[in-house]
Amino acid sequence: MRWVGIDVGGTFTDVVVYDGERGTWTLGKVPSTPGNQTEGVLNGLAKLGVTPGTAARIVHGMTIGTNTILEKKGAEVWVLTSAGFRDCLEIQRTNRATLYDIKTLKPASLVARNHVIELDERLRFDGSALRPLDDAQVRAAVDAIDASAGAVAVCFLHSYVNPAHERTAAGIVTAARPDMFVSASSDVLPEFREYERFSTTVLNAYIGPLVSRYLRSLAAELTARGHSAQLLIMTSSGGVAPPERAARFPVHTVLSGPAGGVAAAVHVGAQLGLTNVITYDMGGTSTDVCLIPALEPPLTGEQMIAGFPNRTPQIEINSVGAGGGSVAWLDTGDVLKVGPRSAGAVPGPACYGRGGTEPTVSDANLVLHRLRPGARLGDEITLDEPRAAQALDALAARLAGLDRLRLAEGIVKIAVVRMVSAIKEISIARGFDPRDFALLAYGGAGPMHAALIAAELEIPRVVIPPGPGNFSALGSLISDLRHDHVRTRLLDLRTTPIADVAATFAEMERDARAALGDEGIAPDDMATQQALGMRYVGQSWELPVRLTEPVDSIDALHARFRQAHERRYGWSHEGAAEIVSFRLTAIGRVPKPAVPAISADGTVAAARFEVRDVYFDGEWRSVPVYDRGRLPAGGTFRGPALVEEMGSVTVVPPGWQSVAGTLGELVLTRSSV
Repeated sequence: MRWVGIDVGGTFTDVVVYDGERGTWTLGKVPSTPGNQTEGVLNGLAKLGVTPGTAARIVHGMTIGTNTILEKKGAEVWVLTSAGFRDCLEIQRTNRATLYDIKTLKPASLVARNHVIELDERLRFDGSALRPLDDAQVRAAVDAIDASAGAVAVCFLHSYVNPAHERTAAGIVTAARPDMFVSASSDVLPEFREYERFSTTVLNAYIGPLVSRYLRSLAAELTARGHSAQLLIMTSSGGVAPPERAARFPVHTVLSGPAGGVAAAVHVGAQLGLTNVITYDMGGTSTDVCLIPALEPPLTGEQMIAGFPNRTPQIEINSVGAGGGSVAWLDTGDVLKVGPRSAGAVPGPACYGRGGTEPTVSDANLVLHRLRPGARLGDEITLDEPRAAQALDALAARLAGLDRLRLAEGIVKIAVVRMVSAIKEISIARGFDPRDFALLAYGGAGPMHAALIAAELEIPRVVIPPGPGNFSALGSLISDLRHDHVRTRLLDLRTTPIADVAATFAEMERDARAALGDEGIAPDDMATQQALGMRYVGQSWELPVRLTEPVDSIDALHARFRQAHERRYGWSHEGAAEIVSFRLTAIGRVPKPAVPAISADGTVAAARFEVRDVYFDGEWRSVPVYDRGRLPAGGTFRGPALVEEMGSVTVVPPGWQSVAGTLGELVLTRSSV
């Protein structure tokens, strides 16, 4: 039995293979192929000698939907909506993203105004029909849609209560134009608030044709090579879904890759006995961070992508455009900036030798010798120090008095500051002290900067898990199947019996378990999690309240809400509260192979394979370089030092020390002397 986890990033495609018969793990990394991501996936399998026909399970995390939105390369979308709501996507919300910036501009809608067609139908707030849907009017609207259109979003008022009109209209569109991707808001996001529901549905339609084509192409290529077993797609909520469901709801995959890393952090963190964890995933294009108290990943429905609301359930991950490929540049005032623009996989940093000429974070680390000159990435890219130096020199020439090495250190420090800010947003800004957490660092570039970030935040411990460069692919491989269900019901706690709350959850659970059963999950492998969206009467926005154990009274439910409100906002009171939405997560558990322990045989000295001059704090220092695969359990050494492995380098700065744990994890702490 071989299980395969794949994570397609902006720069590299990572592959993890677990051999159940031997109990072994194999890791691989190849350059991503943005023009055709299937090619990169097949290259990764071939590199590890995996024939698709021998894989019992292939789980895939991807960025194709995310990149399509960010690059504005999606399908031409048309919208069918209720009369009077043509401009909902244009008006958006009336609040400004930057409160005191009177010049702030909202992003232009993904749908041209003349591509929005109003239909004379209307549902009341309770789902009853005020004006029925006219099928002939729907057919006329379909006839008006351009032949070039790739997708249609059906977004009617109050469809979250009664989806009948939307589903009828979607069926008419599909029958008349089977070539188009059709998305109904009552299927994508059955929640109140029209703009957020419409926006999420449009995002689903915008990326639907491209993602569904890619998944069909990938499945066909794997089938042609003999794969007939399970193919699953990583979703933003930390679970996996069959490709048919992912193709129908591609908006659920926009945080697919980062969610895999969080899933792996929970799995490995439990093995390591960690409790509170901040994940720090730095790749070639971006950095993703997530705060996980008590190893319970926080879910949210309030994320934005490219300025548009995406209200599907997703792990609360904060992303910042700071990766190994982030470009260093000067603004109009000749102030040094790093990112968010990235050199990506093509042409990549200057040191990749693929045509890039602008300096990046990777070029800076290479010039400082924290990356090894001449090292090979993915067995295909050789790090070229002269090219990196040339790129840095060109920028340094525009900064009087700044030489190449000081510029390189400055680039790294600015990137670190940006990543520290991202972590502060999910910790300090929300009432959590980062000093109460361990920083779990992974991604190709995460271990290189983790100690520098921890020092800024006074985090006492940094943990580098096994295989950090392939960690998100590992998370995909061990993730459970997951369905996230939501139902909007506005219930005042003063007049709602607890039996009504229990009955709604019971009905949702029946539907959820039936859906898991249809995907082949046995009843004993099913589990559910409950949560409520709650607020004080008079508030505009609700707060998620997880129900980790049954609540037997309305008073107990009100107490749970007050605790959550106190935690999030620093205050609460006894005033009237109400339920806005019911949320239920259904989980289909899959076996999770453990990370094997490493041997305590050998010595740290034997793991050292060279001594290299590395630039730290304005001077060159002779630094030992260790082969991580040869470090024994319990092996301890002080910084400055480097630890190299396939896909990543761990930097142990001066004043820090490292010890190898029983699973091969590296634990970095401040030196006592």
